[in-house]
Amino acid sequence: MSDTISVRVPKKLKNELAEMSLDYADGVRECLEKMVRKKKLEQKLAELEKYRKIIETEIGLTSPSADIIREDRDRVH
Repeated sequence: MSDTISVRVPKKLKNELAEMSLDYADGVRECLEKMVRKKKLEQKLAELEKYRKIIETEIGLTSPSADIIREDRDRVH
């Protein structure tokens, strides 16, 4: 199921879209989907940062994964 969203744009822009026969509905839909994905990612990153800070206070600073892998490889060789 889908809903309709109305967007007010300047008349000049609407005329330019009509002159160029552009199908702007797909472009607007893609832009809105991209905005939602970006916002969800920002929220997840903020949540991860919150957990990182909790871990940092409980067990100390955490190393980037590359450092951990490098240390592990150095121990084996």
